[in-house]
Amino acid sequence: MTQLACSTLVVGGGPAGLAAAAAASGRGDSVLVVDDNAAPGGQIWRGGPASWRDARAIQLYETLQRRPHVRWLGGSRVTGAEHARALLLETPEGSRQVTCERLLLCTGARELLLPFPGWTLPGVTGAGGLQALLKAGMPIAGKRVVVAGSGPLLLAVAQSVREHRGEIAAIVERRGTLGLAWFAGGLALRHRAKLRQALDLRASLRSVRYLHASTVTEAIGARHKSGDMRLHAVAVERGVRSERIACDFLACGYGLTPSLELARLLGVKVQQGRIAVDAVQRTSLDGVWAAGEATGIGGVDKALAEGRIAGLDASGLDVPRADLRLRERALAFARSLDRAFAPDPDLRKLCRPDTLVCRCEDVPASALAQFGAWREAKLVTRCGMGPCQGRVCGTACEFLYGWEAPGVREPLFPVAGANLASVPLGEAVESDSIANAQSLSQKAEIHL
Repeated sequence: MTQLACSTLVVGGGPAGLAAAAAASGRGDSVLVVDDNAAPGGQIWRGGPASWRDARAIQLYETLQRRPHVRWLGGSRVTGAEHARALLLETPEGSRQVTCERLLLCTGARELLLPFPGWTLPGVTGAGGLQALLKAGMPIAGKRVVVAGSGPLLLAVAQSVREHRGEIAAIVERRGTLGLAWFAGGLALRHRAKLRQALDLRASLRSVRYLHASTVTEAIGARHKSGDMRLHAVAVERGVRSERIACDFLACGYGLTPSLELARLLGVKVQQGRIAVDAVQRTSLDGVWAAGEATGIGGVDKALAEGRIAGLDASGLDVPRADLRLRERALAFARSLDRAFAPDPDLRKLCRPDTLVCRCEDVPASALAQFGAWREAKLVTRCGMGPCQGRVCGTACEFLYGWEAPGVREPLFPVAGANLASVPLGEAVESDSIANAQSLSQKAEIHL
């Protein structure tokens, strides 16, 4: 099995990971960036350099390209760990072991998917999930799309639908007009650039039906000509009124939740659903830093600021006050987002007794309500034992029942049995140079 070594390992190739890699490599130390996407950019800058519009992404990419001591390992995931400086990877070429002197966790976030009737129908996705599918090339021209949930992401997703020639049937925002106006007022006082961005998006969608104080309560299926059930319409409640909106796709999202599996596996301290860090992004574990959405949801500005701070401190450089001020400004915006759009408890009422909560193992809410904790429910119902390993239903159960997050077990992601069998337990990595990654195929590796 190929073994890799580097001075700094960055897990996650989104904005935080790229900023961290650029800062950590400034003194010539070897840096390896690992991400499960084939190209850098993460979910925010998905699609690779050819599709980027953000000048900051292009600048970071060009900086990293000029540094031969920075390497990219795409299509790869961390599946296990001996400790924080010895990780096991699953790559397109099989299992790999990598050792490092410093570890930067930029593992990002995933959508918070809350169960409601019909949410497992074909055609129903998360809001960000639909955006990712569009960036990956899914055709949507001429299809009717309802974008629902809460938060600024809804406008961005609707814009993406329009750019791909889809028809936006409605934007269904759970927050009321006063709540949205309060949020906009806060932006006007402290984050005017964000307000301009939101107003520009809204202006570009002015012909689209935009419902406030409204909620999609059910996704309604119909038999497709192929014989399969597919999304046909959604039921929307607006106070005491209700209506059906015909659509082919529903993109429904209530925000994001940090991806914490690797942090928990390593024993890094997690507080309030995010990795706990200090003023320079150090975690509770020596030699481990964290940045981006894994330390709290806040968007690209927060990810870039935190990634740069983490990379600078990891490489032994002082962090300029200007970077600390940028991060504080981004954190203030993140707090505003959370206050304005955090999921409210009434969303629990959408989940009926017959609604599936664990879609991998077909476990309905009625089978879970009798239990007091995740472990009890898992032992009896198999909830969380499917391919997603509780990533979707675990966070849903936290919200619905107040349970603690599911425990973490290795491998963190499904791994081929043959690859697991090839792992030489306890074998030391002798190389001290990232150049030993040369044998990886171009399919798995891109030189930044």
